[in-house]
Amino acid sequence: MKLVKKHQLVLLTSLFLILWNFSASAQYVNTKIKTKHEAYIDSLKQVEYNYVFPILGQGAYRKGFDIPYPAGLMANYMWLRQNLIFDNMKLGIKTDEIDIPLTDVDFIEFGENINTSHAFNVRPDLWILPFLNVYGIFGGGQSRTEVNLTAPIPLYSNVEQGLRTAGIGIMGAGGIGPVWFSVDANFTWSKPDLLDKPVQVNVLGIRLGHTFKFKHKPERNFAIWGGAMSMQMNSDTSGEILLIDAIPPETWEKKDELVTNYYDWYNNEATPPQKIVADKVLTPIVERIDAADGSTIIRYGMDKQVQERWNGTIGGQFQLNKRWMFRSEAGLIGNRKSILVSVNYRFLL
Repeated sequence: MKLVKKHQLVLLTSLFLILWNFSASAQYVNTKIKTKHEAYIDSLKQVEYNYVFPILGQGAYRKGFDIPYPAGLMANYMWLRQNLIFDNMKLGIKTDEIDIPLTDVDFIEFGENINTSHAFNVRPDLWILPFLNVYGIFGGGQSRTEVNLTAPIPLYSNVEQGLRTAGIGIMGAGGIGPVWFSVDANFTWSKPDLLDKPVQVNVLGIRLGHTFKFKHKPERNFAIWGGAMSMQMNSDTSGEILLIDAIPPETWEKKDELVTNYYDWYNNEATPPQKIVADKVLTPIVERIDAADGSTIIRYGMDKQVQERWNGTIGGQFQLNKRWMFRSEAGLIGNRKSILVSVNYRFLL
């Protein structure tokens, strides 16, 4: 797969070879070491596993592993807040009178930029092997990006837009005694309303946890875990937005101050090369702001990336039975904060 980088292929291949030696899933534990479940485990060993997936399911039962039902459908809600870094800014403008293509404006500087997203998705999945799960992601949501320009003039922009998401993922899992681990990689493409093309996001999750069984109900359990999540996105972003949508109402109310600050910079601080660029694209934009013309179309392009690639996570899951599971996970460490809640229904296949 071209979208999977070389180091990611090495990681997934190594993971597969390691997990081949374990035969345990992140959603269950080797309960053979728990004598109070011996009767339940012995009954599993006698089960004739007549289903297609997971492959090697019969072998897992014979070893006493209570594998989950192979197929599932998970519904998720996620809230995410993180800092972004913008670089290599380009601007253009389109009105009835002028049409300026994207132009490099390399002297624009940014302060703190924050993205907040609310996303809903469904995730069908299948355990191909007792330790290898594949899944798809389909959904949508709402995204809000707060952009703070610090130079050549202070300017705050707040852009809200809907988005649609689709993707694929793979998870490997294993267990050593009472502890389980999982490595989860997914690749999604989100299409915000105002961007020309989808944004590719690659997420890698690593988790280490333990599952507590209910004494009198072997199919019921509660799992807790801690881990880390890495996120990367493709950096090239471009799109168009109406000027009225790019600048919040409170900034429009202070447009005279913004225009004054711009011409102060232009007349007193801008270098000759900066003035050439400003005359081409910045000054026409400021003139549209001065005229309160919100119908002007602003073209933009930039390199965008998350400020911190890794953050820490903690989570838990309650399994009511082998069909219904309820899960929550939170990202707490680092400037990326997130909350995930989900419900999972599983069935035989």
